[in-house]
Amino acid sequence: MTTLKDRPNTALLVVDVQNGVVADAHERDGVVANVAALVDKAREAGVPVVWVQHNDEGLEKGSSEWELVPELKPAPSEPLVEKSYGDSFEDTTLESVLADRGVGHLVVSGAETDACIRSTLHGAFARGYDATLVSDAHTTGDRTTWGAPPPAQVIAHTNLYWTHQAAPGRTAGTVTTKEVAFKPGA
Repeated sequence: MTTLKDRPNTALLVVDVQNGVVADAHERDGVVANVAALVDKAREAGVPVVWVQHNDEGLEKGSSEWELVPELKPAPSEPLVEKSYGDSFEDTTLESVLADRGVGHLVVSGAETDACIRSTLHGAFARGYDATLVSDAHTTGDRTTWGAPPPAQVIAHTNLYWTHQAAPGRTAGTVTTKEVAFKPGA
């Protein structure tokens, strides 16, 4: 279990599911629907949902591209963490948000697989968190023009290597949206 002391709780982390980030993402509608299902499951179990929203020169705060997709609406009590780097922990309030809620295990969803999702997973794991990636609730755009594999392969590869991630005192792995079973209050 997590190497963080007094952190028995789990949180759902929804990373960068914003209009400008997922507009042309691989299987966008299905992934957004899966994220919405995860949010519903977490809320029903009383598990914190933490939203992350990226902004930078290409994704200006307050613009329509910066807004979360219309299918997803944070509840007023759910924290929203603003970030400007790939790793959701880097120069943000995420660590304090999670510490205040006693969270040591993250269930990660969102975009983009080959950037902010990977960075956040590794950032969480290196900081002592258990980190579970929801294999059908993350996506990315097509970067083949720049030499990247097609999006389906990027997603499959990330799911493969995160399934086998290991470190002392921490757990990692992948689950599908259907397999996620939040424990009430955990």
